[in-house]
Amino acid sequence: MNLDESQRKKVSEWIARGLKLSEIQNRLTSEFKVQMTYMQVRLLVDDLKLTPKDIEPPKPAKSPLAEAATPATVSAQTSPAPAEQTAEKPAGPAPVGGTVSVVVDQLTRPGAVVSGKVTFSDGHQAAWYIDQTGRLGLSPDKTGYRPPANDLQQFQMQLEAELSKLGF
Repeated sequence: MNLDESQRKKVSEWIARGLKLSEIQNRLTSEFKVQMTYMQVRLLVDDLKLTPKDIEPPKPAKSPLAEAATPATVSAQTSPAPAEQTAEKPAGPAPVGGTVSVVVDQLTRPGAVVSGKVTFSDGHQAAWYIDQTGRLGLSPDKTGYRPPANDLQQFQMQLEAELSKLGF
């Protein structure tokens, strides 16, 4: 279908305002009484050498992931644990490392999907891994070592944050 010059200018304005092709199709019908299929509207826009604008759909999809992986979120999740830890053990020795730190290996251990190292608040280290069935394994450097319950909780939160940054 051929449109006159004023109708073509109107279509150009609609594209500039960011209307979708289906919305333009509806407006052509309602304002100009011109029935066009979606494909005809696509061809019309192409003939006019116009490019429909994207109304930034990636930003809303990106925001929740970015918020989940921000360092502020990780520090907000992990900051209460050291305060609880000092409140529960005021008479105990001061922790060597202070907090739990998690590192993901660049070269994954054989038989694991992802692996890495963890240093607990008392300075003890352990290797961790997640196998193909999704089970978390912990192999401490010192035989028989058991990390404190607060450290395990903090380790799991930090591990989740690190893995979400990597897309796991």
